Amino acid sequence: MRVLILAVIAAPLLAGCISAAKTVVTAPFKAVGQVADWSTTSQDESDRNRGREMRKREEQLGKLSRQREKAAEKCRDGNEDQCQRAEVLEHEIEAVMAAPR
Repeated sequence: MRVLILAVIAAPLLAGCISAAKTVVTAPFKAVGQVADWSTTSQDESDRNRGREMRKREEQLGKLSRQREKAAEKCRDGNEDQCQRAEVLEHEIEAVMAAPR
């Protein structure tokens, strides 16, 4: 009878121990999984990053092209400084296009 009473009293206490033991046992596996997630890039993430880089590059080329066209127009109007600026911008555009993707 005493054993039965002790078992009933100890049951709630053991539930906490089992839960803690489960946490301790599974923690290393969860940690390794999290490190693997942090250290690898999924194909979806890679594609998303690549698309972002391409859009950024296209925006940069568009901006440089517009600046070059404005400078070339001012150059045709006789502004020598803008002729040099248009030439510099042309070289920047070439450098961006030649850069590895």
